[in-house]
Amino acid sequence: MEYVSYIVITLFLFFILQLILPTKGVRHISSTDLKEELVNKDKQFIDVSTPGEFKGNHIRGFKNIPLYQLSRKADKELSKEKEVIVICQSGMRSQKASKVLKKLGFTKVTNVKGGMSAWVS
Repeated sequence: MEYVSYIVITLFLFFILQLILPTKGVRHISSTDLKEELVNKDKQFIDVSTPGEFKGNHIRGFKNIPLYQLSRKADKELSKEKEVIVICQSGMRSQKASKVLKKLGFTKVTNVKGGMSAWVS
């Protein structure tokens, strides 16, 4: 029984670390760095916020694909050949979205740390 407790605790810690640690191969930029990236027309900009959040506050040039729809829409609406820059309201959903995109085979994925909360236009 004691071994089972250790295994459960180890698995729990492993899953917590998976949620916290950044995804391998995902670039992270600040909202200040994003301003420089916005002029590049060869990149794709997606906001994974809910439609209501996006309507209330978004950056021009970003396309809204809510996180809950990303797995379904990514292959249809995004090119794997171009870099994808992902943002949300706080940075948590965009980090999850970055993981989803990597699993779907997107190789150039960038997450905006702090999300729209850190954005100063």
